Amino acid sequence: MGSANKSSNAARKARIEEMRRADRARERRNRVLVIAASVVVVAGLVVGGVVLVDKQSGSKDSAASGDGKGSGDSGHFVTGKDGVKTWSGKLSRTHVTTSVSYPMHPPVGGNHNPVWLNCNGDVYTAPVRDENAVHALEHGAVWVTYTDKAKKADVDALAAKVKKTPYSLMSPYTNQSDPLVLSAWGHQVSVKSASDPEVNKFFAAYVQGPQTPEPGASCTGGAMK
Repeated sequence: MGSANKSSNAARKARIEEMRRADRARERRNRVLVIAASVVVVAGLVVGGVVLVDKQSGSKDSAASGDGKGSGDSGHFVTGKDGVKTWSGKLSRTHVTTSVSYPMHPPVGGNHNPVWLNCNGDVYTAPVRDENAVHALEHGAVWVTYTDKAKKADVDALAAKVKKTPYSLMSPYTNQSDPLVLSAWGHQVSVKSASDPEVNKFFAAYVQGPQTPEPGASCTGGAMK
């Protein structure tokens, strides 16, 4: 059993290292795509400006009006025996350029900003935008969040783990029910401390895990806050 775990961990590390070597090439490609998408968005905003004015007093459905406020998500969390919550339902993946109202906090998926949040072991000391962080989850990152009720020792220990783990990020988050939360695309768990066994289990399962909509996509070259 021990040798099997070591083999599995070695395979995962080898896969992550291989993705990091290809990261620079993907970064250049994605920058071109983001620039092209931005040009299209600007052009669309100019053409659609008059139409939006006419419709402003119309539909209240943000997803239908295309204003980006809706996450496009539907469903609910189902909690497993291990305490991990899995989203049962739809998690949309449309790129939007405005703020999004998510049905869960922190969000584990849904419509998001075209630019991902850097997640190559990045630790942020100030809150980040949900819309950019969700894009990082789409790339297979694990997002560690904490409130001001979390113990400093736990925050420091989790920050140290994130810094040495590609495809992970960390930031403070005020609007969550528990002091320490780990999130991945479609999955979330609250942990009691940095030494909670679920921390390592969650990282092992969901850093570039099978839930990843875009495995191998870049975790650098995006937004930095």
